[in-house]
Amino acid sequence: MPELPHRTSPDLLVLHTLRCTGFAELARAAEAAGLPEADVESELIDLAVAGLVTRISGPFGGWGLTEAGRAADVERIAAELAASASRKPVAEAYERFLVLNPELLDLCTAWQTRPVDGAMALNDHADTTYDTLVLTRLTDLDRRAAEVCAELSAVLHRFARYRERLAGALGRAHAGEQGAVTESTDSYHAVWFQLHEDLLTTLGIPRH
Repeated sequence: MPELPHRTSPDLLVLHTLRCTGFAELARAAEAAGLPEADVESELIDLAVAGLVTRISGPFGGWGLTEAGRAADVERIAAELAASASRKPVAEAYERFLVLNPELLDLCTAWQTRPVDGAMALNDHADTTYDTLVLTRLTDLDRRAAEVCAELSAVLHRFARYRERLAGALGRAHAGEQGAVTESTDSYHAVWFQLHEDLLTTLGIPRH
């Protein structure tokens, strides 16, 4: 019988979610973590009392890590990786992610711009044939990304949430939500960036 994937404790999951998303309001943090808002709020309060997170008001505010919180996340995520004996499979999945990453970035550029009279211009999404072509290519990439997410979530359950969020963003894009590819905070590109950040942090690799 195969071993079940390691499940991250709720407090670490909330802490690490903020590490990967940056400052986030409660609803966004809960959506990213895949936990009920009430549970996330309770964890955030406890983490704030411990000096690991802080709440900043304003239009670009939200909950975020303190320096102590960043240090605690690094230490606890490294300990989780060691305790779950997951470094090798996560590192192998990360290598496959890196193969897909340039393609995803190219597709995001293709979604934001399109050729007009021999030059590149901002994509106003008036050409539905062009947009459909980009989404078809993104769907093909998403199929391969799903395999990477499956490898990751087989050892660390918290990676399963990225698969759900990527699929959701792609579905919204196919339904006509233009911002679901690159613009919104829960766009395909935003979730992809957070997955990349999670992989780097989990493996202890600095972002260049």
